[in-house]
Amino acid sequence: MSKHVYKKIEIVGSSPVSVDDAIKSGIEKASESVHNMQWFEVGEIRGDIEEGKVAFVQVTMKVGFTVEG
Repeated sequence: MSKHVYKKIEIVGSSPVSVDDAIKSGIEKASESVHNMQWFEVGEIRGDIEEGKVAFVQVTMKVGFTVEG
């Protein structure tokens, strides 16, 4: 079994639809510039309330990826 080195970064995904959509959009956007992503950890969930309804959701995540080389 070979040894692996990982790095973690923090990203924030956002969505007017749902927490799930905020996670997916954050991961999909990050994958455009971060390669070898392996996992994510949700740290915070927050959102805006307008007229008594959830208007927007933000999800802070740590994303782990394999360091190349």
